[in-house]
Amino acid sequence: MPGQVSKTKTNIEKPKSEKKSKTKVELTIPLYDMNGIKKSDLEVPKEAFNEKENPNLLAQYVRVYLSNQRTGTASTKTRSEVKGSTRKIYKQKGTGRARHGDIKAPVFVGGGITGGPKPRNYSLKMNKKQIRKALYIAFSQQFKNKNIVALADEFLGMQAKTKLIADFLKKMQFDRLSILILVAKGGRNNFTLALRNLPLVIVKDIMSVNAYEILQCKKIFIIESALPVLEKHFLKHEN
Repeated sequence: MPGQVSKTKTNIEKPKSEKKSKTKVELTIPLYDMNGIKKSDLEVPKEAFNEKENPNLLAQYVRVYLSNQRTGTASTKTRSEVKGSTRKIYKQKGTGRARHGDIKAPVFVGGGITGGPKPRNYSLKMNKKQIRKALYIAFSQQFKNKNIVALADEFLGMQAKTKLIADFLKKMQFDRLSILILVAKGGRNNFTLALRNLPLVIVKDIMSVNAYEILQCKKIFIIESALPVLEKHFLKHEN
C-alpha cells in the first residue's frame, strides 16, 4: 500500500552480561604458638561461624539452659509428715480456748507447713535444631567480635606448669579475662593439669560445649586439632 511504512524487525544483539565471578569468602582465625606469636590463619567453617543474628532464639536458649540447671529440691513438711504425738492437746470444751487436735497443726510452732514448697521439676525442652542453631549464633557472635583464636597443637605436649600458660596469657593480655578453651578430647593431660590453678580459665570438650558457655566467656581458645572434630560432630547434620 502506498504511504505505508513497512515494519521490519531488527534483531539487536544485546551485549552478553559478564558473569560475576563468585569469590569464596574464607573465614579465618589467628593461630598462635606457645610464645604468643601468630603462626598463620586457620580457616573455620562458615556454617558455624557466619550464622545470622537471632536475639530471640538466644534469649530462649539461655532461659531454657538456666531453668534446666535448677534442682528444685526445696521441700517442707505438712502436718501429716511432721514427727510428733497425735494426742489431743487438751479437751474439746470447757477451757475457753479454741478447739484443737494434735500439736502438729500449722498454727503451732514446730507444726506442719501449709502451702509450702515441694520438690518440683523446672526443666524445659527445646528443639535440637534450635539448640544447634543457638550454638552457631554464639560462635558467630564471638567471631564477629574477634574473640576467638586458635592455639597450636604444641600446647598439648607442653610441661604441666601453670607458669607457662600464665606467661602466655599475660603476653597476649588475656590474663584478666574469662577464657574458654576447647579441646578435641577431654581428659587428663599436661595441658589440662597446667590450667587447673587458673580460676578464670575453663577447659571444655568441644563436643559438649553449649551456647551459654560460649557467650559467658570473654575469649574463646580452640585447639588446632579440635576444629575437625567440630565439623565432624556438629556439621554432619547440615550436609
